[in-house]
Amino acid sequence: MKYFLDSAKLDEIKVAYEQYGFDGVTTNPKHIMNSGKPFKTCLADIAAYVADKPDFPVSVEINPHLESAAKMVSMAQTISQISPNFVIKIPTNQQGIIAARQLEQQGIRTNLTLVFSPAQALMAGKVGAKYVSPFVGWKEDYGDDGLKYVQDIIDIYAHYHFKTEVIVAAIRTAKQLETAAIYGADIVTCALSVYETSFNNPYTDLGLKTFQAAWDNTKTE
Repeated sequence: MKYFLDSAKLDEIKVAYEQYGFDGVTTNPKHIMNSGKPFKTCLADIAAYVADKPDFPVSVEINPHLESAAKMVSMAQTISQISPNFVIKIPTNQQGIIAARQLEQQGIRTNLTLVFSPAQALMAGKVGAKYVSPFVGWKEDYGDDGLKYVQDIIDIYAHYHFKTEVIVAAIRTAKQLETAAIYGADIVTCALSVYETSFNNPYTDLGLKTFQAAWDNTKTE
């Protein structure tokens, strides 16, 4: 399973790639806003950093106000020219599906995002999107089982041999990350803080203290 970083902050992207060996990045308009940079500047900075990393995809979302497939395709074409690493995030609605199909036929990779049902994911697979992004945390905020439908999507894709890769998004806990892996997700994406929490465990800390005490009470010679 691949780890993608859900952030548009260049310092976090550098940590994820250089220290942890992560496999890619996902961004959205909120992440761009939180970077504190203008949209074009943010993309230019990320593009410059990944220029020598051909196998490091970066998902960039189009203007969410766009309502027609034609306008979505036009903006996607512009963004894709900035960097070959860029994958175009498109909302999973009727016009987004049409746009994604056209873009994939043009050789522009897409990530159909804001997926909240297996039916949406099924259509993403049928049009040949490179990625599909079902959201976990948002569903669980409203009492839904955010991971059960992810399992259903993975099962559907396996049954029909779809090539679309499943990016489990909006992961907020280490437990959600583990469950996504158990279900066979291709990729997970979440904040750097969530990953770093998953690296740690209080039992590891307890064991380390025990071994430190033993070390301190053992003669070296």
